[in-house]
Amino acid sequence: MKSSRRKARPASRWMGLIGGLAGLAPGFAQAQPADLFYERAVMSAADQRCGLFAPDVAAALAASTAQARGAALRAGTSYDVLRQTERAAQAKAAVADCRSADIATAAARVKSAFSGYAKITRLTYAGDVAGWEADRGLGRAVRWRLSQDASFGADRMAFGLAGREGAAGLIAAASFADGAQPYAARLVLRDAARAAQPYLARYGAGSTAGLPLPQRLPPPLAQKAYAATARSAADPELLPKGATSGWAFRFPDAAAAELAALDPREAVAVEFLFPGDVVRRAYVEVGDFAAGRAFLQVAGR
Repeated sequence: MKSSRRKARPASRWMGLIGGLAGLAPGFAQAQPADLFYERAVMSAADQRCGLFAPDVAAALAASTAQARGAALRAGTSYDVLRQTERAAQAKAAVADCRSADIATAAARVKSAFSGYAKITRLTYAGDVAGWEADRGLGRAVRWRLSQDASFGADRMAFGLAGREGAAGLIAAASFADGAQPYAARLVLRDAARAAQPYLARYGAGSTAGLPLPQRLPPPLAQKAYAATARSAADPELLPKGATSGWAFRFPDAAAAELAALDPREAVAVEFLFPGDVVRRAYVEVGDFAAGRAFLQVAGR
């Protein structure tokens, strides 16, 4: 299959107006990002209730819904508004007649919008500071499926989901300029049980564009950490660009699920541990990790 890298564009109204089914609830019409999220959430809920789409279209719609949610948060839409938006979308879908003309028209437009989506193998999800590169192409060799690059001091890291033939584990592959060898690594992120919302210096004040990643982590008392479950010499295909050697650490699948559930404006940290209580820390922007992860689940045609 011919690869095609495209930039994901959450602001485009790929669905257009879909009649009475997705008529905007009061208060949402003026908020474009929330409007987009509402439209996609309505159709996702309608699909769950009515079985409208084949698995590839449903997965594509889920990826697009996650991306729209992230765009709304980055634009300054509050959690309360998004929760209200999602509830309104679910309520709208709950009373829709699965056999109605509105449903049929809306479903046809979604299918048309995603007619070529399953053929796309690569997407770029831009972020405030750093973005994600998604690749769901076929091949037996290990590769990055969803990755973000980071530099920390003179050292470099590639982080994300990697594997063969669609399988993907959460991995950090790092190269150290001085040849140092870490004996362990851990992934540090917000503990949702201790802090329901992110700690952001500009939280509630609009866009966080340009806010340094270290300022997007919560204080230590609101953090949790996942220890890497495996360590090995990094596969050459996973090393940061230009690196000739390095170390790879694999984190539990539960860590990937928690990462996907975080606010896209947040950051997480990967800490590499060295003898003598030395810690080197790299930062990763959460961004559209959830949307990219959903994109990987879209079956190719």
